[in-house]
Amino acid sequence: MLELEHLHLKHVVQLVSALESIVLRSFGPEGGQVLFTRDTGQVMLSRSGKRILSALHLEHPMARMVVECVWKHSTITGDGSKTFVLLLASLLRMIHASATKEPHMSQPYNSTETTEAACARHLADRLLDFALTELDALIALNVLPHGFCVSLEDSTGKTEQSFQTLLLTFFNTRLGNVYCDFFRDLMCELLSHWKIKNDQPSFSIRFLNNNFPALRTQVSGFPVGSSRLIEGQVIHRDFATPCPQVNEQSVKAVVFSGYLQPKLLTAGDVLELGCGNRATEDSSIVHFSSWTGRSLESIIATLQSFGVSVLLCALKQSSAALALATQTGMCLVECVSEEEISLFAQLSGVTPISDCWRICPEDIATLTFCKPILLGAHRYVHVDFHDSEERLNVKPCSLVICAPGEGQTDQYACAFQDAIRMLLTAWEPMHKSNITALMRTFPSNKFTSVHKDNMGDETTYASRSMNLHETCVIEPGCVLPAGTNQGHGLNSKTIPNPELKRYTD
Repeated sequence: MLELEHLHLKHVVQLVSALESIVLRSFGPEGGQVLFTRDTGQVMLSRSGKRILSALHLEHPMARMVVECVWKHSTITGDGSKTFVLLLASLLRMIHASATKEPHMSQPYNSTETTEAACARHLADRLLDFALTELDALIALNVLPHGFCVSLEDSTGKTEQSFQTLLLTFFNTRLGNVYCDFFRDLMCELLSHWKIKNDQPSFSIRFLNNNFPALRTQVSGFPVGSSRLIEGQVIHRDFATPCPQVNEQSVKAVVFSGYLQPKLLTAGDVLELGCGNRATEDSSIVHFSSWTGRSLESIIATLQSFGVSVLLCALKQSSAALALATQTGMCLVECVSEEEISLFAQLSGVTPISDCWRICPEDIATLTFCKPILLGAHRYVHVDFHDSEERLNVKPCSLVICAPGEGQTDQYACAFQDAIRMLLTAWEPMHKSNITALMRTFPSNKFTSVHKDNMGDETTYASRSMNLHETCVIEPGCVLPAGTNQGHGLNSKTIPNPELKRYTD
């Protein structure tokens, strides 16, 4: 901390400018790819600002702090990491230039350097205060009226609409123009499957964002064109017991969060046996083992009485449980991740069972099928849910992302998730009461950093605020036009403003 306290603003500007020079090479639609070579010989090729900055080996604590802030910002919004660095560098340069050009010499400081530092701190505090108190209202009043709202309905249209153009520009700046159309169409297809009828688009997008790790499967060694959607859910584990070929109309499954067979000891337990009598101790252990065996048989018999044939377990089960499940013809999948169990529970409507002695019909999920699926070099469990369209009003599907290399596959998967986060940020509705409070908090005469002639009187401000309530602020999906779209594969005839261009991360 002492090193940071005595760090001169000039050095901070140099550090951030160095980061700026790195991300600037891949900024905008004409930006190129950045090639990284790791110590292990692996090569990473990316245009994502978040991935580029995270791959840097930074020693200076200030540089690491900036990258951490960028990472947190991009994790929430899915976009804007390069813009974050560019704006930060520009602001620091302006503060430094203002501090060195017009220092407050009237203040009693011992040196010019101290005076410049105090002036820079004063300017930074004013800028921070402006961002916390005035910037939101300024954007709502002067920026949002120039935007327009795109509809999720456009994602299913036959022609390229504003929504598809938004996705196209995102994937173009993130992955290049080779696969941007392909991933745009794949994203639209994914959204159409998970679109919940009679509900806000933000709800479906939020569901995809929260469950994306369980919904996507990365497959290396295949062309990008092999990426596709498959019905149901893919559980990234293989069957621990043989999976018999069944032709039943439906399959019943149960999710367990604990052990099927009671364990002798768990973490933190203390076993006390007898009082030094070896025979008594051995007899107690044998009796306990015999009891656990009978308990396991009773649990399996209960499951058989309910017609259960698939067991999904969060923990690794004992060899006795695997043997008995195989003997009874049950398919057992162990070590299922928490994210996949959570998704399965949401789609099936059942709750994972922690107490194996309390199994009831409400804990049993009905599946259309449960079978192995081979994706690349791995075999997984593939399930689909019975009456999902009628019960959930969606068509559950999983995303398979393919690429020749592991690094490319990971890059495409990250771009897909960032696109979902970007859409969630665009469609997240702003509560009307919050907007009303925002407008009441900032009357026109409180904007200290804006020319008065641009603001007008309070009557004009109130009128514009009312129109803003009706048109832009409370409408999700607002997109702002910027730049030009000539020569970048964008069709100006499909959008209200012919100059739509989204300079994304």
